[in-house]
Amino acid sequence: MLIRQLLLIAAGASYGLLSAAGVFTVLVAVGLIPRFAGKTHTARYVLLYEEMVIFGTLAGCFATVFPEYSQWGSFLQERFPEKMRLWMATGVAAQAVFGFFSGMFIGCLALAIAEMLDSIPIFARRISFRHGLGWAILGMAAGKLCGSLLYFATEFYRTVQ
Repeated sequence: MLIRQLLLIAAGASYGLLSAAGVFTVLVAVGLIPRFAGKTHTARYVLLYEEMVIFGTLAGCFATVFPEYSQWGSFLQERFPEKMRLWMATGVAAQAVFGFFSGMFIGCLALAIAEMLDSIPIFARRISFRHGLGWAILGMAAGKLCGSLLYFATEFYRTVQ
């Protein structure tokens, strides 16, 4: 039983590291952080920007993996029931700010990925990959479709509480 638990821990940690590496690879590949620093003329803060992206990713992972420890509303309601209106207003304001900045980030990421997609034909020409590019893209799209269908057919999203 202990070996099974250790293997599950190792597999979970490996999958988490792989998915985090994928997120950071996309951000590095599209050059989003240096582009933000260049547009805002704050290149001296690039390391701070990168650290904040890592911190945000880790905080999001923590809130997803351990949701029982990231429920601040019930904690505040138990401790300060008389100030609940203040906490509700603060929560709504925080959600608005978070939504605004998240929307800006996702929009910039989508534009950066769209720019990166323009380089696929150039890359394909340079490596002499002339035939079958459409099939490769179709295969990736079919894989994404199958994964989405499996995700929703098994109702995997309902397993998280």
